[in-house]
Amino acid sequence: MQTEFSNPFRPGAGHKPPYLAGRIKETEEFRRLLKQDVILENLVLTGLRGVGKTVLLDTLKPVAIQQKWLWVGTDLSESASIDEERIVLRLLTDLSVLTASFVIGEDERPNIGFEAMPSRADIKLDFETLRSIYAETPGLPADKLKRVLEVVWTVLKRTPNSGLIFAYDEAQNLSDHSARDSYPLSLLLEVFQSLQRKSIPFMLTLVGLPPLFPKLVEARTYAERMFRVIFLDSLTDSESRDAILKPIEDAQCPVKLDEQSIELIVSVSGGYPYFIQFICREVYDAFMQGQTSVPVNEIRRKLDTDFFAGRWARATDRQRELLKVIAQLESADAEFTVQMIAEKSEEILEKSFSASHVNQMLVNLANAGLVYKNRHGRYSFAVPLLNDFILRQMADEK
Repeated sequence: MQTEFSNPFRPGAGHKPPYLAGRIKETEEFRRLLKQDVILENLVLTGLRGVGKTVLLDTLKPVAIQQKWLWVGTDLSESASIDEERIVLRLLTDLSVLTASFVIGEDERPNIGFEAMPSRADIKLDFETLRSIYAETPGLPADKLKRVLEVVWTVLKRTPNSGLIFAYDEAQNLSDHSARDSYPLSLLLEVFQSLQRKSIPFMLTLVGLPPLFPKLVEARTYAERMFRVIFLDSLTDSESRDAILKPIEDAQCPVKLDEQSIELIVSVSGGYPYFIQFICREVYDAFMQGQTSVPVNEIRRKLDTDFFAGRWARATDRQRELLKVIAQLESADAEFTVQMIAEKSEEILEKSFSASHVNQMLVNLANAGLVYKNRHGRYSFAVPLLNDFILRQMADEK
């Protein structure tokens, strides 16, 4: 009796694929960072949506733990970076989950802020203790947080652990707010740079969309020297083939793909891990129900509806017109400038866009998550293969 073999492909935000293809160089680079005696480089892991940033972060955690590094972190919501106190609360909350069982030794207690705490024999580094140290330390929020983390290291350095990694996904949500006189991102960078200068092995690992690193440098110019930036790109053809074939290589798997089907999936997906999972899931289901070839047009249409349509809906009619101009640039799938867009609009539109108008609209499109600006003043689509989707929309409108 044949064992049931369910569809192994898992498209979804942060869902680990059945086989993680590629990312060997990135993992080795992370291993290199773990070997630092003094933390000179922290990690920024960035790339477009659907490229596998969250999945890679999840695979780095056991690598770090194997090398005797402790690990704390979570996703950063926009509310976590509203002000300094919110980001401090986020850090202390995450840290306390790890440190709650650690006891502060008698010789480590003097002058570290226990005046307001009840006297007891076993003071543990739980949230209450961390919060009390923070409250009892004089100075600005950055001074208080530094003190808490220094106390934590005083206890942790007795253990065989190499250090502590603070890993935060969706870190592009971190922002300073000068209008409110609130600088949570600057606080984070200042605190970790200060601790690392004291040879305390606390490392930041920040994961987010491409605007993340420019934000860090804008907040503190020294951030450029503080981080090793790894930009995750699409998979190579060979890696894409592995992502397609490895999950179904089991002899009991009822679905087999011929070379033409594999090449078609690689081409349509552009090598982006999310798209590979999405397309392969649909192909698997189609083949299980009697299809013998990849229903590529139907899958593209479903991908357009499920992935692209919601993002396209964020744009106004005039913004969509601008996006259609961009999609017709030769460099649409790479980088483009304000001037390139303005000149193309003069070429193909009756009512063209001025350079100043293009610049203003790109800012709004960046806020909508459709484009992003890199540090060299050039723009790119923030969504993989968005230019192909726009061209399909234009073809449908004819």
